[in-house]
Amino acid sequence: MTEAQEQHLARLKEAFSLFVDGKYRRGQAEHGGNLFDLSALELLNAAIDETVDQFTYLQTLKDRLLEHRS
Repeated sequence: MTEAQEQHLARLKEAFSLFVDGKYRRGQAEHGGNLFDLSALELLNAAIDETVDQFTYLQTLKDRLLEHRS
């Protein structure tokens, strides 16, 4: 990889590390308990809920971007 690619990857890794740390801690403060104690079905249902949320956010962002292109 090029030096620019290595630097880009390093920035992505650092941003992800900071983001996941904060997100995990906020989730613990909000929900408590242990994520790793949930059953497989509970984890799957939570992941599906998150997927629906992600689609909703992305579609709304796309709509906004397309509105501003006109």
